[in-house]
Amino acid sequence: MDFVEPDAGYKLVKLASGAHSVRSLEYQETFHPVIGPVAEGEALYVRQLGLVERLRYTRGDFVIWDVGLGAAANVLTVLHATRQIHCSLRVLSFDQTLEPLEFALEHAAALGYFDGYGLQVQRFLRDNRVEFQSGGQKVTWELHLGDFPTLLKRPAARHFPKPHAIMFDAFSPARNPAMWTQPLFANLFALLNPGRPCALPTYSRSTMLRVTLLLAGFFVGVGHATGEKEETTIAANTLDLITEPLDRRWLARVRRSSSAEPLWEPVYRQARLSPETWERLQEHLQFS
Repeated sequence: MDFVEPDAGYKLVKLASGAHSVRSLEYQETFHPVIGPVAEGEALYVRQLGLVERLRYTRGDFVIWDVGLGAAANVLTVLHATRQIHCSLRVLSFDQTLEPLEFALEHAAALGYFDGYGLQVQRFLRDNRVEFQSGGQKVTWELHLGDFPTLLKRPAARHFPKPHAIMFDAFSPARNPAMWTQPLFANLFALLNPGRPCALPTYSRSTMLRVTLLLAGFFVGVGHATGEKEETTIAANTLDLITEPLDRRWLARVRRSSSAEPLWEPVYRQARLSPETWERLQEHLQFS
């Protein structure tokens, strides 16, 4: 990867695919590595969530929670891919800082995915909320700035519009363990509307994450490939949104894994399943 001079804690990098992305110097992680922001967003979220089809047939607002706004590549890729659909799209973005988005906007020409949305992003940065018409879409995009695990525990979280889809794109568990604990995903699952099908894809395929999601209440399956990753992970509150659910063969492998026990505290470590976790896993409806 080729680097340019660092600015405000971030670098613009050129990936092996030829696409550009943003790298955090603090976390030492690159957003959307390997295939780039647009290609990853299309594979992991747009196509896997079936957004084009679901938006066409949803009455009222289609609600997306964007967990890990970062440089806004996921949101803007979704807007580009679905802008011709006549629908009402409401996006809630969550992050602790706007710095990567501010940096990315300064390098919009190299990144590419800001095309057609530069003014809207400027207004979003200024007001933390923007409404606009994009092709056939009516878009409402709002920001919730702060610590996501803490935010989910506050009473106000119960009043957020219930999502149809969650784009979960936090830094890795090793770098940001607070965003991958079992209590966080349990709190997230509790905020869903049981009557509203909702899917959550994410880039990780780790056994630890999949066990965590199952114990939080989700159904879990094998997610679409992205670049060098042969598979990712998709979770949902209904099996209907999962094409390839994890089965009992996967469950048997989990018991042998040296890194399967969920993070119960925001401290990264690897551990085998405890007897209590193994019992709870076997009782999940997905394996009945």
